[in-house]
Amino acid sequence: MSQVIVLDTGPIGLITNPKLSAQGIACNQWLQSHITSDSRIILPEIADYEVRRELLRANKIKGISRLDSLAKITEYLPITTAAMRQAANLWAEARQQGRPTAGDKTIDGDMILIAQAMTLAASNVVIATTNVGHLSSFIAADLWQNIGI
Repeated sequence: MSQVIVLDTGPIGLITNPKLSAQGIACNQWLQSHITSDSRIILPEIADYEVRRELLRANKIKGISRLDSLAKITEYLPITTAAMRQAANLWAEARQQGRPTAGDKTIDGDMILIAQAMTLAASNVVIATTNVGHLSSFIAADLWQNIGI
């Protein structure tokens, strides 16, 4: 069974930034190694939205082009009603347990990301991120560098 890797905004930003830093190059190499090893790489719509809106605001045309290219080589995961309902449950649960992941007035993209990953119904799902923090309380998440083949 192949590994299922859901990309968070941090790795997406590294992958799509045309001004490749050493970390950006490493992240791109990491992604390519997972693609060639038949890992299932998921680009969730909420993460695409969060990265894309900033690229659009800053008029970063090359970054938008690279994001579009990423969507073509990965599996794009649209937001569904099931994911949004799961996200609402997670949002409420986090607050009931005193561990919110964002302010009460925000939409809380992390909860939507977690819920999208949960809708995959695969046992080997991990979110690749640059900040494990809130995510790992709800689902398997790790720094992208730590997710091996």
